[in-house]
This record gives sequence, structure tokens and C-alpha cells, in this order.
Amino acid sequence: MIKLRLKRFGKKREVSYRIVAMPSTTRREARPLEELGFYNPRTDETRLDVPGIVRRLKQGAQPTDTVRNILEKANVFEQLKATTPEN
Repeated sequence: MIKLRLKRFGKKREVSYRIVAMPSTTRREARPLEELGFYNPRTDETRLDVPGIVRRLKQGAQPTDTVRNILEKANVFEQLKATTPEN
């Protein structure tokens, strides 16, 4: 299963994260399938590749709890609903 999760980078005590798509069985620092965004918890800065995230969610990727909260703040799920055709 593909997960949308955080990958840590940066110096000690000055951490920031990349939002990546990777298999759920790989370790945190492994090579991701795709980098989809950036999150800095110290400044609360977030940069997202929204079309890429929506594409991965449509393919069945599952976000972790923290990534889900970041995506909810950025209203990504509303954009996902808007692009999904209703039956």
C-alpha cells in the first residue's frame, strides 16, 4: 500500500519535513516514489503539490494522521471531492 507521509530532513533541532509518497513497508529515510510537498513545523510553512497529491489519493494512497491534518488545513480533500465525478 502507498502512504503519504513525512520524511525528515534538516539539521538537529532545526527539523523540517517533506511530504512524500512511498510504500508503507519502507523506512522513513528510504527513497520516495514522489515528493509532493514541504512542511516546516517551526514556522508552520507549507508548500504542496496539490494536483500530485490529488492524483495519488485517487490512486488509493493513504495519508498518515499528521499528513491528513496538513491536507485538511490546506483544503485538499475539498478539491479531491470537486474533481471526483458523482454517480
